[in-house]
Amino acid sequence: MNSKADIQKLVDLVARLRGENGCPWDREQTRETLKPMLIEEAYEVLDALDGASPAELKEELGDLLFQVVFHAQIAQEKGEFRLADIIDRLHEKMVRRHPHVFGGADLRTADDVLRNWEDIKAAERGTSSASSPDSGKSLLDGIPSRLPALHQAYQMTAKASRVGFDWPDLEAILEKLKEEAAETLEAHAAKDQSRLVDEAGDLLFVAVNVARFLGVDPETALRHSNRKFERRFRYVEAKIKGQGRELKEASLAEMDALWDEAKKLESDSAPEDDPSPPGTPRA
Repeated sequence: MNSKADIQKLVDLVARLRGENGCPWDREQTRETLKPMLIEEAYEVLDALDGASPAELKEELGDLLFQVVFHAQIAQEKGEFRLADIIDRLHEKMVRRHPHVFGGADLRTADDVLRNWEDIKAAERGTSSASSPDSGKSLLDGIPSRLPALHQAYQMTAKASRVGFDWPDLEAILEKLKEEAAETLEAHAAKDQSRLVDEAGDLLFVAVNVARFLGVDPETALRHSNRKFERRFRYVEAKIKGQGRELKEASLAEMDALWDEAKKLESDSAPEDDPSPPGTPRA
């Protein structure tokens, strides 16, 4: 199978959809109208990655690729660049940023690679590394402002940790978590809503760092917990509704007992090698 021919088929398809005798809907799309679709497709890929179906993952990666090719077609129509230019630029950049693979650099650990990656990016911009004293850049430059807050917190602290700005061990982070929890209780007791916003945010921020320190992607971990909550709460709902009652008619003790029942059923049916949420992202 010729991979170059395969990608060209997709390029030709999108060009035809956007062409004079193409699809009215596709012809009307702009970069602005495609923005929400790009985000939606990316999240659908995440859902597929969380599942166990290679067929679903293949489908969703295809939809995401379609968005990339669609944007490339719009750029080509504007005389800016083509998909081939995107691929060439990406290939050159990846080769340049992996001198330990394609050159003679000796980078033995993932941390070494990440630090060198930042230096190469700075050199590409014609500036000093963000950590250099003569640099006007921040190490945090380049983190998208529109990232979800959870992932933004992860990215910021991951970058800061590369220059040694980090907790010394897990115990220190957990101690900070206790401190933030105590401060949240104080703000609650004082009925200080403004301070509560700050303290709740600090509590979440430190929790993100607990996950990062453990090598777990916090977004993946939270999505895992969200699905777990949904499964168990749906079980509670179904049981109470099966009794002909509304949820509000059940006591908290009843709902807690059903929740524990759902947990036990999950535990009894889980395979012995059921993995914990995957993580260890490249920040």
